[in-house]
Amino acid sequence: MTGEVKIRVETSFQDISKDSWDGLSGAAKGQPGGVYNPFISHAYLSSLEESGSATADTGWLGQHLLMEDGNGGFAGALICYLKNHSQGEYVFDHGWADALERAGERYYPKLQCSVPFTPATGPRLLTATTADPVVVRASLAAGLQELARRHNVSSAHVTFLPEEEVPTFKQAGFLHRTDQQFHFLNDGYASHNDFLETLASRKRKALKKERRTALDGGISIDWLTGKDLTENIWDQFFAFYMDTGSRKWGRPYLTRKFYSLISERMADDILLVMAKRSGKYIAGAINFIGSDALYGRHWGAVEDHPFLHFEVCYHQAIDFAIAKGLQRVEAGAQGEHKLARGYLPATTHSAHFIAHPGLKRAVADYLERERQEVEQMSDILAEHSPFRKGERQETDD
Repeated sequence: MTGEVKIRVETSFQDISKDSWDGLSGAAKGQPGGVYNPFISHAYLSSLEESGSATADTGWLGQHLLMEDGNGGFAGALICYLKNHSQGEYVFDHGWADALERAGERYYPKLQCSVPFTPATGPRLLTATTADPVVVRASLAAGLQELARRHNVSSAHVTFLPEEEVPTFKQAGFLHRTDQQFHFLNDGYASHNDFLETLASRKRKALKKERRTALDGGISIDWLTGKDLTENIWDQFFAFYMDTGSRKWGRPYLTRKFYSLISERMADDILLVMAKRSGKYIAGAINFIGSDALYGRHWGAVEDHPFLHFEVCYHQAIDFAIAKGLQRVEAGAQGEHKLARGYLPATTHSAHFIAHPGLKRAVADYLERERQEVEQMSDILAEHSPFRKGERQETDD
């Protein structure tokens, strides 16, 4: 597909060797010097597919690029899907689609290189630990462009990639886009109280009051992981997810089977934070545990209590990260309300290949202005952080 480099396309993770996939950097635990990201593991990605959550029927047709190493394994890979919509991505291109279709051209289908329904930064140009990352990354970026041409699609999008992968895509002619999330950074705190001591007095008092109020009425919190994650627990959590998701998003993306599959395959990488009242669980949040980060994904509740969402999703995540010595908490997309709770602005990155010359020029101009606005907003928000001056002024962007 790219000269002498052999890259093939697979449509299903059932046809991709788990052992070969998990040999890629970051896709499995215990790799020397590796940083494990649960979302790029074979267990997570195959569960999305096998559960019916991310399939051709839901608009996610696998087009995964696999670069072979000549010994039956993989030198590199790129998670990729052919899509006929822009749902479940969290980097919004609806305006681009509208503009191209108003001009009489077709925007969909498109190629989307991301983990479905998962707005978390992680490696996209996956490489084997024995391979030359510069060669592999350049070959995969070129392979993605060729795949776009073969499918005759309007565009290819690589979202939530780490900043160090951006130059590879820019050199291949992709446009660079930035956005913003909010992350908690663990400064080696011994306890949550140590973290609170770094905050301005007024902010510290407000958070303490918020946490007390969240647990009014006899609410308690449980951390569930590993063998705690029974089918009964998943039934309860799925009810929360469906109730809240249906009201907030209109159509939840994940099926009940998805939770059973990840429980079978990666239970030790999952943390459920569950809120209980009168002996019954009433709310919960699901998090995934990497080697250096806790990733908050989604939550649900069947009872409405003041500040319970903040307690279950943000404060408890900080408690867990401190207790386990994790470097940061990534609490999902958007949400300036996270700033007051110790989550600071962090820049996220994406890369976009636009085939139509006119649309490419227009998008390039838009993205240049958008990057400036994101940078300015990050600076403004950082000035309004709850930390005492000089305590924590830098993020991991």
